Amino acid sequence: MKIKLVWDFKGSNDLKVAVHYTKHITEFMEEKNIPFFDVGENSLSEFHQIAYVVIKKEDVTTVRDALKPHRAFSL
Repeated sequence: MKIKLVWDFKGSNDLKVAVHYTKHITEFMEEKNIPFFDVGENSLSEFHQIAYVVIKKEDVTTVRDALKPHRAFSL
């Protein structure tokens, strides 16, 4: 099962923050040798941006405990 972990950023300039945070997510995943299906950022509205990563269910605890995502969804 795939899980999408999401970090929310709320503010007018936070797309840059989400893009930057995506780099940290990627670095962490590579450093810990955790495979991921997708990583990226989206602008949901003018004042709400997200960074996300899609991983296997068995890797959720490791990533969650280290990076503290705000939300998670089953895919």
